[in-house]
Amino acid sequence: MVGDGFRVFNYFPNNGLSQQRVSPFLMMDFNAEFDFGPSDHLRGVDVHPHKGFETVTIAYKGSVAHHDSTGNSGVINPGDVQWMTAGSGILHKEYHEKEFSKTGGPFEMVQLWVNLPAKHKLTGPKYQAITADQMGKVILDDDGGVVNVIAGSFNQHQGPATTFTPVNMFDIRINKGKSLAVNIPADHNTVLLVVSGAISVNGEKAGLHDLVLFKNTGEEIAISADEEGVLLLLSGEPINEPIAQYGPFVMNTHRELQEAFEEFQSGKFGVLE
Repeated sequence: MVGDGFRVFNYFPNNGLSQQRVSPFLMMDFNAEFDFGPSDHLRGVDVHPHKGFETVTIAYKGSVAHHDSTGNSGVINPGDVQWMTAGSGILHKEYHEKEFSKTGGPFEMVQLWVNLPAKHKLTGPKYQAITADQMGKVILDDDGGVVNVIAGSFNQHQGPATTFTPVNMFDIRINKGKSLAVNIPADHNTVLLVVSGAISVNGEKAGLHDLVLFKNTGEEIAISADEEGVLLLLSGEPINEPIAQYGPFVMNTHRELQEAFEEFQSGKFGVLE
């Protein structure tokens, strides 16, 4: 449990899968579908700091609200994405949206941490509220399904998210018995999460909640659906810089981590109640 509102499985960094191997991605937590039931209080994570990277929350089921110390706030519903750049430092809290918390129901989310290169680690905090209808949409041939492009480009369709380094983030909905091919630069680090369903990837089986890690050879990924599925495909150009992390701060050196703690403790990240 993260707070009392997010029942997550941590895919990386974990089990030998390092942050360097999946750079620019730093962390993936998956809240597989879970029915929290109704609550008389807002479940979630209380005020906490971030510095030096971005958080990306992808909503599949349920609704999440958030506030931060720059005055941003919002709600993401199924199909929406919350993309927050912590940059030079921010305070943040996130929790089940008020009405969803009252009624309860199925809840399914992915949260990613995306690194920032050294030259952008002190960029000003910002927030991208990306709704489902803003996604780049690619309808697959032969009733194959749809690819919602969150970031990067798929078949000349651009996603709405702005990124500091080259990143592809595709929400793929594929129908049973159908297939698609995705072209990814060979030098990108690439992973695919099977949110639901069962598939074959480059001839290898991948089942429910499996994470597929790709080698940095070749450019085409061939996917076929043994069952109707929801897939999250992530790729990015590696940031070949040192990673210094302690909790919610991700910098390049231990000295910078110390500075982050000092800034947080002295109130430089603002105020959030």
